[in-house]
Amino acid sequence: MVSLFLFLYMCYTYILFSETLEKFYIGHTCDDLQERLRKHLSNHKGFTSQTKDWQIVYFETFEHKIQALKREIQIKSWKSKLKIKELIESSAE
Repeated sequence: MVSLFLFLYMCYTYILFSETLEKFYIGHTCDDLQERLRKHLSNHKGFTSQTKDWQIVYFETFEHKIQALKREIQIKSWKSKLKIKELIESSAE
């Protein structure tokens, strides 16, 4: 008898914040969130390489990568720090 296992990959849309830059970074991943943060804090070329004080301030969980990507695109389309702050604050309630 063959057993079938359904592996659910958790994907995330996440928001990082840097106090030094006073900026948000919005991304998505299907990796472990702490591992993804570690990569942002490592030596690399890219927007998050500018400082090493990024913190995860918000995340949402999805079953599929495409859902996480669509949510990332939606949040980025706001182009509003205020709206992003409201989203973060609403999750703390």
